Amino acid sequence: MAKETVTEVIHLTDNLFSFKTTRDPGFRFEAGQFTMIGLDGTPKRAYSMVSGPYDEYLEFLSIVVEDGPLTSELVKIKVGDTVNVGKKAVGTLITDSLTKGKNLWLIGTGTGIAPFVSICRDPKTYVKFENVIVCHTVRTKKELAYYDYFFNLTMKNMIQYFPTVTRDTEWVNQGRITNLIKDQSVFQNLELPVWTHQNDAVMLCGSTEFNKEMMEYLDQGGWTVGTLGEPATYVYEKAFVG
Repeated sequence: MAKETVTEVIHLTDNLFSFKTTRDPGFRFEAGQFTMIGLDGTPKRAYSMVSGPYDEYLEFLSIVVEDGPLTSELVKIKVGDTVNVGKKAVGTLITDSLTKGKNLWLIGTGTGIAPFVSICRDPKTYVKFENVIVCHTVRTKKELAYYDYFFNLTMKNMIQYFPTVTRDTEWVNQGRITNLIKDQSVFQNLELPVWTHQNDAVMLCGSTEFNKEMMEYLDQGGWTVGTLGEPATYVYEKAFVG
């Protein structure tokens, strides 16, 4: 693993934070991929890159897992500290695994938004798809990581953004994104036609329960899982689904 230096740490809540590090010039990745992260004396865990493939730095988003041997230490990092970063990027959550479509839906829960920030930072995303729609579900509005980034993209007419919360009653969009897709509320809110596997492509990243629920829903609707060798209509990060 490479030793990278922490250059920025932002704490969104007590249990959610992002951080940037230096980037070895030889480290290459596709938007949406992940690598292994660790500290000296801790286990290694998979983290999606938040930074774009052409950024000169690396950026990651992390929650603090209760009694987690890595995150309980990682949350303490500060500028100047060292983080161990894997030298190889892997993962199935890349746009090359999708057939070219009119609309690209990036649907995540919690820290599952991380790879979608990277995908939105990749210019080729906007070449392959006419429209990009980002849906993010969390418990409270404070957990809407990268809200300002996505909001700014909407102001530039680069994406459409639909953030929802499940516990914070002060937020305009309430409820789990899975339910809002099934009752078609999200399409009505965004003033978009209900998606079809003929016109749309979907990427999923979130909790195991979220991924499995959405995969079952899409499978029943005639969508098929894409791979790099055989692109199709939806993808999910297989490494994060048991």
